[in-house]
Amino acid sequence: MTVFFSHIEEAAKQHGDAILHTQCCPSHPLTQCTGIEVYVKYENRQHTGAFKVRGALTKLLTLSEEQRSVGVVAMSAGNHAQGVAYNAKRLGIPATIVMPDSTPFTKMRNTTNLGANAVIEGTTLNEAAQHAETLASTQGLTFIHPFNDKCVISGQGTIALEVLADVPDLDVLVIPVGGGGLIAGCAIAAKSVRPSIKIVGVEPELYPSLTNALNGETRPCSGSTLAEGIAVSEIGDIPLSLIRGNVDEVLTLSEAAIENAVAMFALHDKVVAEGAGAAGLAALLEHPQHFSGRKVGLILCGGNIDSRMLSSVLMRNMVRFGQVITLSIAMADKPGQLHAVSGICADAGANVLAVEHSRFAMDLAATSARLDITIETQDQAHAEEVIYKMKSAGFSVSGKELMK
Repeated sequence: MTVFFSHIEEAAKQHGDAILHTQCCPSHPLTQCTGIEVYVKYENRQHTGAFKVRGALTKLLTLSEEQRSVGVVAMSAGNHAQGVAYNAKRLGIPATIVMPDSTPFTKMRNTTNLGANAVIEGTTLNEAAQHAETLASTQGLTFIHPFNDKCVISGQGTIALEVLADVPDLDVLVIPVGGGGLIAGCAIAAKSVRPSIKIVGVEPELYPSLTNALNGETRPCSGSTLAEGIAVSEIGDIPLSLIRGNVDEVLTLSEAAIENAVAMFALHDKVVAEGAGAAGLAALLEHPQHFSGRKVGLILCGGNIDSRMLSSVLMRNMVRFGQVITLSIAMADKPGQLHAVSGICADAGANVLAVEHSRFAMDLAATSARLDITIETQDQAHAEEVIYKMKSAGFSVSGKELMK
């Protein structure tokens, strides 16, 4: 079972107006940040916030009237779920989605809001898939696989057609890898349109499933990753057969790089990217030598990240660059000390976020007290200026070393 370029072209025709031709354009902020000429395909602007609507629609359009009336079942950590739910509702098809318990709340909520029956089962995608297959066999539902299906792969490949229609002279296309459907379809389409283009797959180092498959390795695939949408332990056999010979390189990504990329999209490109969606940018940050001097395309494949998680990422980014620091100050236990510290912060232009005052720290004398104060500064240099002023005023200041 294989996928040809003609299948992808046909999928694009079938999509019509149901799928958005999302913008692929130069990102000057990311180019400035990375030193690499960056073009971004903003699939986070699809109807469901991710690219998965493409493959889901392509597959659903192949169902018979009988299959449509009985309904479909899918397993997903969120984006495939929403893609199936959205298109099933449009086509009048009942849909059940099995999701692992690690699925972000926003994806669970969006799936049910789209009219699907969401079932939480298992802690991994593999466990969710087993339950979905059980439901399919016992209830006669059609199983819509998120990546190991030639129709789904053909639908995902339409992204590359649009990328090269917008930027025909692209040198490299960087594609997130989970189960392999996206990169398989896009590699076939991109190589057919522009044979010289380099296809680079990127995956979390906690889930090196494609690296294992291509190199015959058995590195563990487990752990908690910000890129939960591509946390897949085994590449599908259909995508893998298409990836061989069409993908030029596979890179693994640290959690720190993925986190930095999510923050960079938000702060510099002014768009929301989930962990999987930021994987391509993470590759540029962690492996810049692979892309220097080339015109590089990134597929921002999804923007469905919990607001709580995004908030945490942005706050951690402020800590990383010294914009939020917590200082522990030993002081005499007498009136006016807290006023003096807050005055130093105010004079230095630092914003106080939180204060905790304790007289009962056993490592201090009975006549002393400790003040733990969290402040917001402009940058690391500003933070160091505040610390210097506090020490100059006679306070003993300690705290975590500022992250470089």
